[in-house]
Amino acid sequence: MRTCKEAERSRISGVANVVLLCLVLAGILSSFPHHASEAHMAYIGPGAGFAFLGSFLTLIAGFVLGLVSFLSWPFRMLSRLLRRRKGFRHARVHKVIFLGLDGLDPRLTEKFMSEGKLPNLLRLKEQGAYSRLRTTFPALSPVAWSTFATGVNPAKHNIFDFLNRSLKTYVPQLSSAHVSKPRRMLRIGRWQIPLSRPGIEMRRKSQPFWKLLSDQNIGSTIIRVPITFPPDKFNGRQLSAMATPDLRGTQGSFSFFTTRLGEATYEGGSRYPLKRAGDHWEGELEGPENSLREDGGPLRIPFRIEKRREPICTLRIGKESAALQPGVYSRWIKLTFRAGPGFNISGIARFLVTETEPEFSLYVSPVQIDPEKPALPVSHPSFYAAYLAKLFGTFSTLGMAEDTWALNEGVISEQNFLDQAYLLMDEREAMFRNAMEKTRRGVVACVFDTSDRIQHMFYRYLHSNGNSDGVSAGAFGGTIEDMYKKMDNLVGLASSYADEKTALFVLSDHGFCSFRRGINLNSWLRDNGYLALKDGASESGPYFRGVDWSRTKAYAVGLAGFYINLKGREAGGIVAPGEEAEKLKRELIERLANLVDSELNEVGIRTVYATSDLYKGPYAAEAPDMIVGYSDGYRTSWDAAVGQVTAQVFEDNCKAWSGDHCVDPMLVPGVFFSNRKVEANDPGIEDMAPTALSLFGLEPPRWMEGKPLRVDVA
Repeated sequence: MRTCKEAERSRISGVANVVLLCLVLAGILSSFPHHASEAHMAYIGPGAGFAFLGSFLTLIAGFVLGLVSFLSWPFRMLSRLLRRRKGFRHARVHKVIFLGLDGLDPRLTEKFMSEGKLPNLLRLKEQGAYSRLRTTFPALSPVAWSTFATGVNPAKHNIFDFLNRSLKTYVPQLSSAHVSKPRRMLRIGRWQIPLSRPGIEMRRKSQPFWKLLSDQNIGSTIIRVPITFPPDKFNGRQLSAMATPDLRGTQGSFSFFTTRLGEATYEGGSRYPLKRAGDHWEGELEGPENSLREDGGPLRIPFRIEKRREPICTLRIGKESAALQPGVYSRWIKLTFRAGPGFNISGIARFLVTETEPEFSLYVSPVQIDPEKPALPVSHPSFYAAYLAKLFGTFSTLGMAEDTWALNEGVISEQNFLDQAYLLMDEREAMFRNAMEKTRRGVVACVFDTSDRIQHMFYRYLHSNGNSDGVSAGAFGGTIEDMYKKMDNLVGLASSYADEKTALFVLSDHGFCSFRRGINLNSWLRDNGYLALKDGASESGPYFRGVDWSRTKAYAVGLAGFYINLKGREAGGIVAPGEEAEKLKRELIERLANLVDSELNEVGIRTVYATSDLYKGPYAAEAPDMIVGYSDGYRTSWDAAVGQVTAQVFEDNCKAWSGDHCVDPMLVPGVFFSNRKVEANDPGIEDMAPTALSLFGLEPPRWMEGKPLRVDVA
């Protein structure tokens, strides 16, 4: 508690220092609608070049709101106490805890439970309830967790995949959020000063259950539930998750510094030279663009690494210094990018020495938004992230913080990745514990994605010795089992805070399969006359570069769906809506179902679903026209996901990312546990939101499609 008071005093002092500046600026701050912009890069982000502009105005607004919040605190607390009494008058429980374990697979869960390796989950099953949990179409985290939050199908919440496409350019875009530059600028020579806020759009629609509870004065603490950037405004606290960008505006771009000669191209990061200068090495860490100048380019911070005593080195960057031990991550290092006199952008990163002899190499995590000085809002209220940082120390803010691409590219090792994943898990566990300690009434929901990321990257080691992929398990054969045990420990932690007036639900959004072979649907469409390339080419670049849209009837983008090139919808559409489009759709479904991988004589695609049969809602027109139900062992290829046409339809997946759930959703249900007896026939993830409302005595709204589970709270 003492730490909390110190954090509050620090925040109030900061307010006092800038209040006069705030009053001067208050007259010129205004909000304007933003224009969407394409971001086509390997890691597609919600918009680059935002960091300075966001930092300049968001912090000022945050300080003003913080001051108002502090001064009105006694009145708000009294009002809240009175309103909360009224809000809980029909509640059947005092508290609901949702523990989300992303990707926890029912087959593995049931196996490990039967072997006595998951005692806390087994106890919930025996004393309360357990069942498999229907996932969404497709079985992707942004889709499923959006359905968890809202209780509706994707056509009502507008999230269908990680990626969608621009109807004008066909270029892939992040589906869940978009950040754009301020529209109003004051230009003085080459300088440009923002006079309006950046545009920040949450593309998930519908209302999450915590906002509906908030309307009835029932508070919630929502920690890292996917698709919560920008954070919702409601009576409660929220820390955003998936779709929160790094300071470059991407979904996570690492930096790799090395003294090795030669060039290398990385999918999820960049390589930079590390120069030797006497007894130390020098480099420059690249950050966000300097949007204060028209020709600013990326901001950089020089750093040096000094020899200390073998094998320890010392990192010096800005005002920070830290000891670096090979193979061990540094603490979070505070970074200050200087855009101009008095204008700074704050970030954080971790540093890891990956080799020292004969060459020297250094991995730097994506430079992330500093939770204490956020360039964009990462929490609600705005000071909640800073409060957590003061309480537990600086923490990751990136939406997908486990650096899967650094492992895919061989920049970090398997052990480096595991160390990173569990450091991030420890951060979240501290926040989860704090939320449960502080919440006497209301909802606590926290999602851990460690389970998802480790299965993605270590699935090839799952069946040690007898591995059908021929991968030697070695030291990592038990990695996934060990991770399941750690998740079970989290269940034990949550159970310790679940008293007789608490309903505890443990769930996953989907399960897992192997990913051995990729299928490039764009290449199949080319081979079968549905997609054409310019100038007689047989292959295209990413983002459909080289596709002849005047002769293309269908195309694939994203991880699960593909589209008709529809006239009047796509800019270059040629297929007439109505009978012609429906005939083409039926033809494609018939030809792709049970598609055989002739090289292995296996079925790569089980079935194809017409989304018009799956979805009903106001955003159905935004959905892919078809969802592909891949077989276990198959998935869309890496190239097809970003709109590239390659020579082969089927290809081996050679990346560390060897497990996936972008398959037929019937193959990858999630899990559902409760500390209470539950009556449910075929429960689905859409049932979680109405169940939460029902437990607090609220009737779910008519537009909510999920049904409340019958939970015994007697």
